[in-house]
Amino acid sequence: MRDKLSELKVHPKESYEDVIKRLVEDCVDDEPLSDATIQAIEESLADIKAGRVYSLEDVAEELGLH
Repeated sequence: MRDKLSELKVHPKESYEDVIKRLVEDCVDDEPLSDATIQAIEESLADIKAGRVYSLEDVAEELGLH
């Protein structure tokens, strides 16, 4: 674990505690998702489950990129 933390240091003298604090702060999103965003995500998941999706190859072919 120490080797992994060492690789994440911004500078050689950064302490492991500072690395861990930075990682935790980067992982926590203080701004919750809006109701509109949650609804859009739910609609997108429903589209995926219903098969209303296009593969990258389908889109490329439709745009004449193949």
